[in-house]
Amino acid sequence: MKISKTLLIGATMLVISGFATAKKPDIVRIGLCTDVHLSTMHDSEYRITTFINSMKKVKPDFIIELGDFATPEPKYAPYFAIWNSFPGDKYHVIGNHEMDGGYTREQTMAYLKMKSSYYSFDKNGFHFIVLDGNDKKGPNVRGYKQFIAPEQVKWLKADLAGTTHPVVVFSHQGLTLYTSEDETYGVENWKEIQKILIKHNQTHPGRKVVACFNGHTHYDDAVQIDGIWYITITSMSYHWLGEKYAHATYGDEVDKNFKWIKYTAPFKEPLFTVAEISTKGTLKIAGKKTEWVGATPAKLGYLPSRLKYMRPEITKRRLKLSL
Repeated sequence: MKISKTLLIGATMLVISGFATAKKPDIVRIGLCTDVHLSTMHDSEYRITTFINSMKKVKPDFIIELGDFATPEPKYAPYFAIWNSFPGDKYHVIGNHEMDGGYTREQTMAYLKMKSSYYSFDKNGFHFIVLDGNDKKGPNVRGYKQFIAPEQVKWLKADLAGTTHPVVVFSHQGLTLYTSEDETYGVENWKEIQKILIKHNQTHPGRKVVACFNGHTHYDDAVQIDGIWYITITSMSYHWLGEKYAHATYGDEVDKNFKWIKYTAPFKEPLFTVAEISTKGTLKIAGKKTEWVGATPAKLGYLPSRLKYMRPEITKRRLKLSL
């Protein structure tokens, strides 16, 4: 059977055209760490260097730390230089401990060259929102803040309304509630924020909020609420135990020079991860496991309600997104 050249060329062009116009899923890869607490650990340089060296090999689309990195104190400049040696895009989230030692949020922002403590950006078909949970709830509030103020809430609503992509949110304090015997974690107006995210998803089904990442608790957890994944990434360095559970882990010399370390349960190796998110509807979190240094929280009789979230590990996860 003879086939016309014109027909053959036309069929070939149709096949090529079909491949050219088929939409491929957008994939974004994120290097994630949180709660490095450079001032607490005696081996902070090793920990942050390990993360950055790993990211230089992995080459994610960007890296982000979810707060409690360090104060803008001059002695920590070498550690910030290590962070800044990553050749790609890099972002900060303001944690509550960035304002330790009398530093203000504005001083921290200036040091980090942040125009605002909350902001957004697009990457590979996704819209990313960074929130600041350190607003004052009122003029007489003392101590650490866990609140997102009306001005920032207004900005969040407007930013969500303006995006044309699926949304991922980063914050230091979580947008869910964790309670235990002696403390409550999460921004105080977490219900308000969740309602805003849910309403956005109901009215804009083509550009939903699919996931929210946070640090702060030093927990390892993921929970889906109304179609949105709330993922807590554990600390790079340790779990905080408090004065009641003080114990010598690294010896007298380290305790003398790093006064807070005795109140922690440190991780032997730094914990961090790479998250891969696809518009096909998957979120993969790379697992990383180490071990406790010295006595475990369980052996020290630490609060039972927290132990289920506390592990020297970032759990490997494959989550289905509601796109």
